[in-house]
Amino acid sequence: MHIKSILVKPIAKRIQKRIYQWANQPEKTQKKVFKKLIRQAKNTSFGKDHKFGAITTYKDFQNQVPVRDYEALKPYINQIIEGKSDVLWQGKPLYFAKTSGTTSGAKYIPLTKESMPYHIKAARNALLMYIAETGNADFVNGKMIFLQGSPIIDTKNKINTGRLSGIVAHYVPKYLQKNRMPSWDTNCIDDWETKVDAIVEETLKEDMTLISGIPSWVQMYFEKLAVKTGKSISEIFPNFNLFVYGGVNYEPYRNKFEKMMGKRVDSIELYPASEGFFAFQDKQNEKGMLLLLNGGIFYEFIKADEFFDKNPTRITITDVELNINYVIIISTNAGLWAYNIGDTVQFTSLKPHRIIVSGRIKHFISAFGEHVIAKEVEQAIQDAIKGTQVTINEFTVAPQTNPTGELPYHEWFIEFENEPDNLDDFITKVDASMQKQNSYYYDLIVGNILQRLKITKVQKGGFQNYMKSVGKLGGQNKIPRLSNDRKIADALSFQVKN
Repeated sequence: MHIKSILVKPIAKRIQKRIYQWANQPEKTQKKVFKKLIRQAKNTSFGKDHKFGAITTYKDFQNQVPVRDYEALKPYINQIIEGKSDVLWQGKPLYFAKTSGTTSGAKYIPLTKESMPYHIKAARNALLMYIAETGNADFVNGKMIFLQGSPIIDTKNKINTGRLSGIVAHYVPKYLQKNRMPSWDTNCIDDWETKVDAIVEETLKEDMTLISGIPSWVQMYFEKLAVKTGKSISEIFPNFNLFVYGGVNYEPYRNKFEKMMGKRVDSIELYPASEGFFAFQDKQNEKGMLLLLNGGIFYEFIKADEFFDKNPTRITITDVELNINYVIIISTNAGLWAYNIGDTVQFTSLKPHRIIVSGRIKHFISAFGEHVIAKEVEQAIQDAIKGTQVTINEFTVAPQTNPTGELPYHEWFIEFENEPDNLDDFITKVDASMQKQNSYYYDLIVGNILQRLKITKVQKGGFQNYMKSVGKLGGQNKIPRLSNDRKIADALSFQVKN
């Protein structure tokens, strides 16, 4: 046994104990975070504009700080870009994490000296919690790969700027540097396909034990390895035993991954974002990720079906309920205040608080009032492929509101790796799951407002071609599961399988 795997186990147990101490005192933990955030930011421009000095209760905060998205916060961000200090948070940010925007164009999310350590600590703690639970620490002895964006840093008026995953690459602990792959030069390759080809060459003969990344892009890496060698991943990397992922639900990919890997491996789900590291999976056999209540972030929640009301109710961790779709609102030690990150979550446990990401508040289908969310379509796929040999590379769903001579329907664009023997039976299973999960959808089907969903098969590589065509191949980019319009659907029509 290697010395690293021996030494890390008692450390993991200590960290596990500390984490569950604050996790089991959620209200106390969040009140402490809240008070500290208000105190540290009261002399900032934002703090003065919103009278932080007079805020003593959460009710005060609600009254004085409205919920904002990036567009509403942008005037303050622009002041920071112009060189001003003490705007949203004390001093200036260490970095801007640059992300793709929609109406805003590029978004610049501040990372501060107070917030940055939590991004690193949370990722580390996720691995330590896994070790503490399972006793499996062998992966620390081998090579670990993190498929991520380029670590090259630019500047925005003297503030370092880059993709979050690239910024984090600068903070890899020294004790992991020798284990970490790919090499710095390879990681700096900008073109994703060229980068993955180089990673394949670098890792092919290494003892890979941990592989991490967004499932769709790890899949691309696995496929290239398989094409080059004609072997399964477990044959190439016999000691590979831990997959760490985030960004999308792994379950729709699991069948395909296990077939490529040649075995089932443990997995850890993470919930990182430029705005903060929100949660990680703390138990292998519990649904959901542990919400990080002690990570410099104060959380609020708004029921998703009330979010677009004039005065939606904002609640704290004290009042959340199980299985309700909430929009997650954050205030952070990077200077984001009552900030809507756009994600929706559901609580799977309240002791401690665990969540799943159920979708995006802007990514849904409700062309007829059906309120379909990402969690539902992903569950429907899982229900349909269960017990079959069907494997799916990628999928997305859009409404077809004006078909010629027939009722409207939901159109599912699916790239199969292994197709169903009977597509009509597969459609029936998917549609039955959707009706079971979503009463609005059921009523529309029964009432003959909608007809049963249809599946349009996309040729292999079609989703990658689409992402490449819109300049979003690789890195942290991912295909939306749902659209309430036909923009993605129409673009994918060129990738349809004949």
